[in-house]
Amino acid sequence: MTAPKRKPHPKDTAGEKSKAGLETNTPKLLYDGAEWDYATVDKTFQAIEKIALDEMGLDVYPTQIEVITSEQMLDAYSSIGMPLMYNHWSFGKSFLRDEASYRKGRSGLAYEIVINSNPCICYIMEENSMTMQTLVMAHAAFGHNHFFKNNHLFKQWTDANAILDYLQFAKNYIAKCEERHGKKEVEKILDSAHALRDQGVDRFTRRQKLDVAALRQLELDREEYERSQYSELWRTLPEFKPKDSQEIDQIEKDLAHKLGLPESNLLYFLEKHSPVLENWQREILRIVRSLAQYFYPQRQTKLMNEGCACFTHYHIMNRLYDLGQVSEGVMLEFIDFHTSVIAQPSFDSPNFSGINPYALGFAMMKDIERICLHPTEEDRDWFPDIAGNDTPIETLKMAWENFRDESFILQYLSPHLMREFRLFNLNDDTTKPHFIVDAIHNKSGYKTVRSALAAQYSVAHLDLDIQVTNVDLHGNRAMILTHNMANGMTLEEKQADLVLCHIQRLWGYDVTLNSVDPNTNRITKTYAE
Repeated sequence: MTAPKRKPHPKDTAGEKSKAGLETNTPKLLYDGAEWDYATVDKTFQAIEKIALDEMGLDVYPTQIEVITSEQMLDAYSSIGMPLMYNHWSFGKSFLRDEASYRKGRSGLAYEIVINSNPCICYIMEENSMTMQTLVMAHAAFGHNHFFKNNHLFKQWTDANAILDYLQFAKNYIAKCEERHGKKEVEKILDSAHALRDQGVDRFTRRQKLDVAALRQLELDREEYERSQYSELWRTLPEFKPKDSQEIDQIEKDLAHKLGLPESNLLYFLEKHSPVLENWQREILRIVRSLAQYFYPQRQTKLMNEGCACFTHYHIMNRLYDLGQVSEGVMLEFIDFHTSVIAQPSFDSPNFSGINPYALGFAMMKDIERICLHPTEEDRDWFPDIAGNDTPIETLKMAWENFRDESFILQYLSPHLMREFRLFNLNDDTTKPHFIVDAIHNKSGYKTVRSALAAQYSVAHLDLDIQVTNVDLHGNRAMILTHNMANGMTLEEKQADLVLCHIQRLWGYDVTLNSVDPNTNRITKTYAE
């Protein structure tokens, strides 16, 4: 026997409606626990996207998320992180080395790889927890993606719309060369081109669009031109005898002008002017040179790029928590991952290998946010344009767009952060028996420390300055290279000899490399092949 039903009181009904409305408005967690599926990843991506685009105002390429295994991640490592790549033994060697180290527990794997392309491709590992997938998508699919699309160096030097098509073209072209000329012959050219990759970047002119159809047509045009024309530069020249030294000087000046000497892009010079390379070999040099050019901006913006991505994932994860879309447990897991990424080992730690770009990059981004929102009098003196402007995200976006690592440090590294990192400058004078600490993090040393740190991120400071300075076309066709020494340092002899072998293979005649002191123009050391 059941009790008779009581007619609900109006107050009870109102209370139930209020409770139901409260439950409806309460944010629902995006996920709970470490397990994930594609629906959860998609739902979380949309929540991240809303914060990144609507709240932060980031400008990104369309994103393509791909889930891969640890073995596929190792494979991506070996092919310099690209989804398509031509075959070369060095990639297999890298794969075996990294796989052995990973399987033995000596090293870990990256949580993600992101490709500067349109659409932007973001790889996430299937072994990651859902919290890690969330962090990775915020970090790579929006932080790196925004930086790739908006930083001025990437705009000038790379073509995100065409890189994937160009990689397909390069892969197919080299495969055809292997079929026609043999793998060993192709391998020799790739070995030499890879050895000169760092000297295959054009630092002074902007990139050209990588139109694959146009590239194919240019290839056909070059082949037709070679069949119908003699090379004006390398045809048999009539013997002549200069009358005097003035005439010799004029001939050398004309030749240097014709060849565009001095030329710092060695791969370009060999591609255009080598007397022994065939057309297919020149095209391979052009492929390697184009890929080296594609990665050139990344070498100049490592600190800023990672700092931008870390700041973005940190901001988004905290906003997800504020909105009630992730739990305290998720935040604890996130904080553990985040702090391990931005940790800066002390100088006496076995893990110390210099300044961690994630640590300094993220710290500088957060410091700019602090200066914009809560400046001190010191900040107002050093950064009058941004101190207290209450627009940290807009300030950061402006910096991400207009600077590279060197100029970013020169502009935004604050005394506060120099004290936090306890930075100081060591003067290494080879004529003296000891290091000299010539600047510390105090009022008189801030600018010196900042300038010295910025110089360490300058590609011009880090890269070797080697140029083709002379070619004897009328005699033995010997090539003269000049290395302008930095800080009085010559080249490591064994490495120089190995690289000269590759240059000689591509040039076909004698090659000499002179290390020159730029202050005195005196040749310090000569290497010959």
